Amino acid sequence: MKKIIVTGGAGFIGSNLTLKLQEKYNAASITVVDTLESGDFKNLIGFKGDLLCQDISDPLMTPKLTERNPDVIFHLASISDTRVIDQTRMLQKNVEGFRHVIEVARQTGCRVVYASSAAVYGVTQGRLSEEKQRQPANVYGFSKLLLENLAALAVNESPSLRIVGLRYFNVYGPGETHKKDYASMIYQLSQQMLANRRPRIYRDGEQKRDFIHVKDVVEMTLRAAETSSIPSNAVYNVGTGNPTSFNRIIAILNDVLKTDFSPEYFENPYSFFQPHTEADMSRAKRELNFTASYQIEDGIRDYCAHHLLIRS
Repeated sequence: MKKIIVTGGAGFIGSNLTLKLQEKYNAASITVVDTLESGDFKNLIGFKGDLLCQDISDPLMTPKLTERNPDVIFHLASISDTRVIDQTRMLQKNVEGFRHVIEVARQTGCRVVYASSAAVYGVTQGRLSEEKQRQPANVYGFSKLLLENLAALAVNESPSLRIVGLRYFNVYGPGETHKKDYASMIYQLSQQMLANRRPRIYRDGEQKRDFIHVKDVVEMTLRAAETSSIPSNAVYNVGTGNPTSFNRIIAILNDVLKTDFSPEYFENPYSFFQPHTEADMSRAKRELNFTASYQIEDGIRDYCAHHLLIRS
C-alpha cells in the first residue's frame, strides 16, 4: 500500500488504525478524512500525514479523493452513537458518505474496507454467523445494513470492485475517551469505579457482550486489506467469539483497579439494547487466519495499565 485514505481516521478505531498504518507502511502517503464531530485531534498526535477536515457525505469529496488515486480506502466515518434517533441525519451521514467512497473505487480501482456493525443483527440470542438474518433494531444498525446493500449492488454492477465489510462487535481500548457516555462499557465502568462510585449496569447484569480490544480490531482490518484472496463483497464478523457478562467485567475491573465495588442495577431504558452479542468467527479464521489475541482479562489489564489511571 502506497496511497491510503482513512475516513473517520480521528475517531476511536480509525485513529488506532491510522497510527498502525503509519508504523507498518512508513513510506506510504496517508490521508485522513474527518470532521472531528465524532473524533478528537488528540487521537492523532504523532500522525505525520494529511488531514482533510471535511465531510465524506459532501459530494465534492468524490473528485478530491479520486485525485489522490488511493490503493485502498478504509471507510470508518459515521455517526457512531447508537442512541441517535434523527433518522434523516443518520442516513445522510452514514449512507451517502459510503456512496461517494464506492464511486472513488469505481474510478480508481482501489480496494475498500468499510465498517459495518454487529448492530445489523438486532436483538437476538446465540452465536451470530454472517449468514444470520439481519434485523436491525435502531436506525444506526439500519444505516450499516444499507452500507452492506450498497456494497452488494456495486459489486453486482462492477464485478471488478474489491469491497470488504467488517461487522465490528463491542470494541474497547485506547482512543475512546472522547466518546464519553457512548464509549465502551469497560471504559464507563472503570471511570465510575476510579471516581469511587458503584458501577451502574442494567438489571441483572448478566447481559453478555462480545468485547474485543481495538488492537485486535485493527489487526483484522489490516488483514481485510492485505489478503488478496478475499472474494468481492465479503463480509466478516470482528469479535472474539467469547462473550462476557457485565457482572464479570466489574469483577475483572475490581481485580485490576484494586477496588471492591458491587454493581448498582437499574432498568434498561432502550428497547433496541442487545442483551447478547457473540460473534461466530469461523469465517474470519478460515479466510483471514484471524483469531483475537486478547482474552478479556488481559485486554482490560492492558487497557488500564497503559491508558487509564490505575490506583497504586
